[in-house]
Amino acid sequence: MTRRTLMVSALGASVLALAACGGSDGPATDPDALQIYSSQHDNLTKAWAQGFTDKTGIKTQIRPGKDSSMGHQIVEEGDASPADVFLTENSPAMTLVEDAGLLAPVDAATLARVPENRRPSSGDWTSVAARSTVLVYNPDEVAEDELPASLMDLQQPEYKDKWGAGATGADFQAIVAGMLADQGEAKTTQWLEGMKTNARIYENNIATMKAVNAGEVPMGVIYHYYWYRDQAETKEGTANTKLHYFKGEDPGAFVSLSAAGVLKSAKHPDEAQQFVDYILSEEGQAVLESSGSKEYAVAKGVDSDPDLPTLESLQAPAVDPFSLDSEKVTQLMTDAGIL
Repeated sequence: MTRRTLMVSALGASVLALAACGGSDGPATDPDALQIYSSQHDNLTKAWAQGFTDKTGIKTQIRPGKDSSMGHQIVEEGDASPADVFLTENSPAMTLVEDAGLLAPVDAATLARVPENRRPSSGDWTSVAARSTVLVYNPDEVAEDELPASLMDLQQPEYKDKWGAGATGADFQAIVAGMLADQGEAKTTQWLEGMKTNARIYENNIATMKAVNAGEVPMGVIYHYYWYRDQAETKEGTANTKLHYFKGEDPGAFVSLSAAGVLKSAKHPDEAQQFVDYILSEEGQAVLESSGSKEYAVAKGVDSDPDLPTLESLQAPAVDPFSLDSEKVTQLMTDAGIL
């Protein structure tokens, strides 16, 4: 299979943020600052950048964006891209840049911080955080013993109008990319056709979760950390809900990896490698808990937020993130009438 994928305000004097990805109306690129193109959550990227600057004295400048659009922007910019580092929420956008031949290999010592099952076989980028697929459900609308045994079961007629998902977003499309890699095109196509008939489509994970909480739909497919964040705060969007983990290497137990890569054309290659290494250090991984992100730490010997079930307990399917093909997923979802 051809692997092609779709695809801040200042933190003190040392960390600068651009309002948009390029464009003449945004602040000019600081030639002395490490350029970070990031589609990760702003608070997490800022915390990593600030911690890195505090530790090394190296200035950073953050350009925020979305996974797919930012990946495509880097590919369009090519060797002329100002980016030194690319951070993503999900790995397919990174694979798009990798397939364009624009990434430098990550330093071996940095890769050694991450277990082999949490980084691509190529070694051209690495995971820096992880998020698990879960089924959020409203126990007033569906009993626990009525929940599907597998994510694949949601295509069956008995689940018509019983579930929802933020299908247009990169998060859900990464889940489908995991299904495609694990189950193959025929089964994924069939499942998407069932989704078209059965599911309600929402804007994103949060909208899906709130719809389940309100009883608008009994179940929803989301990433875990949206639920845990809300539970740790007001519980406004989750008070009437619970989480179900499919486990057993089911496609519904897919774990998506947030990625970091260094651009081959980086103007600050040594600093870029240092930054990725910092994110995977004990200090950098601790930011995942201290920032309240509720995403999983991925480095060896580093614990995740204690509110979360352990990453090992999720029993995720063994999918090489190097093989995820979001371009194919977009085609299949479009053909199914979902996009």
